[in-house]
Amino acid sequence: MKLKEIKGILKAEVILDGPDELEILSGCGADLMSDVLAFSKENTVLLTGLTNPQVVRTAEMIDLSLIIFVRGKRPPKETIKLAKESNLPLLTTDKPLYQACGILYTAGLNPEKLSKF
Repeated sequence: MKLKEIKGILKAEVILDGPDELEILSGCGADLMSDVLAFSKENTVLLTGLTNPQVVRTAEMIDLSLIIFVRGKRPPKETIKLAKESNLPLLTTDKPLYQACGILYTAGLNPEKLSKF
């Protein structure tokens, strides 16, 4: 699924844009970064309600391609700055985590497989 499709499907607002043709192959929704670290697949989107810089650091560690903040949350300047330095697109959607994940799953985005659970 392309980034531009995800933007439209979730009616997401762009905080930091990325290439519209960025291919996202799977997704995960989590607020515990220790759970996110269990993922290792590239081209994955993380949907989360956390907005602190640690979210971006975690995404960098495992090469995630996109972060979407749910429930209309907006990250602080420090998080945006860190994401910009890493060329990591950031979006926000008004939808809650469960609904946003369900919408993307129904649209054909595969769930990320947990490697350690």
